[in-house]
Amino acid sequence: MRISHFMAYSLTGLVLFLVAVLPVHAAVEIGKPAPDFEAVDIDGDTVRLSDLKGKRVVLEWTNHLCPYVQKHYGSGNMQATQEAARAQGAEWISIVSSAPDLQGHTDAAEAHAILEETGASPSVKILDESGEIGRLYGARTTPHMFVINESGTLVYAGAIDNKSSPNPATIDGAENYVLEALADMEAGHDVRTPLTEPYGCAVKYAH
Repeated sequence: MRISHFMAYSLTGLVLFLVAVLPVHAAVEIGKPAPDFEAVDIDGDTVRLSDLKGKRVVLEWTNHLCPYVQKHYGSGNMQATQEAARAQGAEWISIVSSAPDLQGHTDAAEAHAILEETGASPSVKILDESGEIGRLYGARTTPHMFVINESGTLVYAGAIDNKSSPNPATIDGAENYVLEALADMEAGHDVRTPLTEPYGCAVKYAH
């Protein structure tokens, strides 16, 4: 694996992580307006979801120390998904809801370093230390993905794909739900799989 931040934990250390494979309940509902939020990104700029109305938006919850996140970034799968989404004109917002002193928490400088090392290309990255945005969306795992259409309606929530394993080898042949949702919107019809169960490490909210 080519990324130093993603070498921190081996697969044998998975028992140290609280792993969650949970149904999507909660705070958001498919077919309803996505909850608006305002935050400052790692460049110090204000980001408002409502300002992006008229564009497709992908929200990605992430934690660079989670083996499931490492699977997708270490293999280049998440970066390829970001690039494909942005090539279609979508805005990609990566969100870190790890609280201070908990796994995956970073400051802005480290967040920039992680982006550079991974070659990731989100539109913006937000450090949600309070967990306010994560709880607003009911984000449970890293990764946990949400897709919002041009009218601001939530059209997909759940896993990035259908292979709930930390093994990068399972990416080959996996069904990428985010790309499928974007393709369905591009084709002008409803998202065929609007809701799936997210998998990964539990979001490290403040207790």
